[in-house]
Amino acid sequence: MKVLTVNVGRPRAEEYTDAPSGTTGIDKQPTDSRVRVADPGPKGEGASGVAGDAVCDLRYHGGSDQAVYAFAREDLDFWERELGRPLTNGTFGENLTTHGLDITHAKVGERWRIGSGLVLEVTSGRFPCRTFQGWLGEKGWVRRFTRHAATGAYLRVITPGEVQAGDPITIVHRPDHEVTVGMAFRAITLERELLPRLLAASDTLNADNLRVARQYVAKYGPASGNYDGAAV
Repeated sequence: MKVLTVNVGRPRAEEYTDAPSGTTGIDKQPTDSRVRVADPGPKGEGASGVAGDAVCDLRYHGGSDQAVYAFAREDLDFWERELGRPLTNGTFGENLTTHGLDITHAKVGERWRIGSGLVLEVTSGRFPCRTFQGWLGEKGWVRRFTRHAATGAYLRVITPGEVQAGDPITIVHRPDHEVTVGMAFRAITLERELLPRLLAASDTLNADNLRVARQYVAKYGPASGNYDGAAV
């Protein structure tokens, strides 16, 4: 398991973004440099955790729970075949394009050591938006990406450090619960009955996802999704 490329974006003006600035940082390009990664601060204030990377809409992007975005090259290869066109590393707006890592089945709260010092923790999947669809130029992309449910993963920074293309990835902690990136995404989008089960990962789940799960349980009760009794 390794990092194939580290990708950073610069702000660019686009008509399809909802960002108040009218700009987006979704166009990520691989860099050969070693890049510093650190906690950017709370959502709404902090941007990307990756030095030199642009986040242009702090309402929905950036912050501690979304400090770094990783996407598997294997999943890019899948979409290359589906879309019938090449997709270079960084095309999906990911900071880290990985190889050999099953991100969809990574558990929320799972920790990865990258290189010698950087440690990141999985918090959630990525939710597709109008900017993503406009960038790819694929009609119906949001629905199509959602149904496939292989979203890549957002990560928070546990131990800051540096990352470079070729760095090995080691899973150093895997929680004892069933909540994976794919399951959490499906619970928020297409399979709401799964929401109570997300509370098993409440200590590490993205704050926005956790709020949705708690609201669901408060409204419908823990039995609505075969909830296992973790504290709300």
